[in-house]
Amino acid sequence: MIKLIIFDLDGTLLNTIDDLADSCNHVLAAHGLPAHETGKYNYFVGNGIRKLIERAIPAEHRTPENIQAIYDDFMDYYQQHSADKTAPYEGITETLEKLDTMGIKVAVASNKAQVAMAPLLSHYFPTVRWAAAYGQREGVPTKPAPQIVYDILETAGVKKEEALYIGDTGTDMETAANAGLYKIGAAWGFRTREELTANGADVIIDKAEELIDVLRRYSC
Repeated sequence: MIKLIIFDLDGTLLNTIDDLADSCNHVLAAHGLPAHETGKYNYFVGNGIRKLIERAIPAEHRTPENIQAIYDDFMDYYQQHSADKTAPYEGITETLEKLDTMGIKVAVASNKAQVAMAPLLSHYFPTVRWAAAYGQREGVPTKPAPQIVYDILETAGVKKEEALYIGDTGTDMETAANAGLYKIGAAWGFRTREELTANGADVIIDKAEELIDVLRRYSC
């Protein structure tokens, strides 16, 4: 019986791409570096903010000093502008509410820095009771390393056989596989169905509401 569903954040619960892109482009411009089209950020994100910064900086300027300076400026700016354009995906809030009525716990596993993630959850999902919500933390390897999932399972008091994982990227599918969880691909997110399939998604859904049907089928 499924007792817990673990969600990725960016591209799964929240459409954060515009605020991430705007913030990064603002900081790049401040450092005299070229900006990028928003669509490119769909492939810059997914492995933590530091990796986002590395990918956004032109290769010839990708020194440790530049990466650190732009990372620091990004974190300062993004924390003030992370909710300018961000919003939950259609049907997400209703699906979370439905899961609560079904007695299913929900959790978040994100590569977004913990300090940036927590305010977004409080702002956009003020009534959701998260069993655990972990972002990138000092000393903990980022996804696709499975440690974040292990920490969530321990905090929630749930076995891996009682949990499902849903995310929108190949990194998410790898994370779930590494932790031994059933892998649900969210096709509404930042990446393609082809990427989700290539990285072993057990099922791919197009709407958040379909998660309830997957849950029922998996539990039968």
